[in-house]
Amino acid sequence: MLHRIRKEKGLSHEKLAELAGLHPTTLSLLERNKRQPSISTVFALAGALGMEPDKFIGEVGKLARNPRK
Repeated sequence: MLHRIRKEKGLSHEKLAELAGLHPTTLSLLERNKRQPSISTVFALAGALGMEPDKFIGEVGKLARNPRK
């Protein structure tokens, strides 16, 4: 779901990792649901995506419930 939001925002994998202060491998693990983010990572990702944390969490949750929409 994070992958989809990143693509919708027009960001490359590397650019989002840089903006969020994450290692690209960490971002890859998060995008593939191999790792769960800490609350500080959620805030960092939301900020890097230009979203409020609650909106970011809501979008990820909505996409998880309806992955094809």
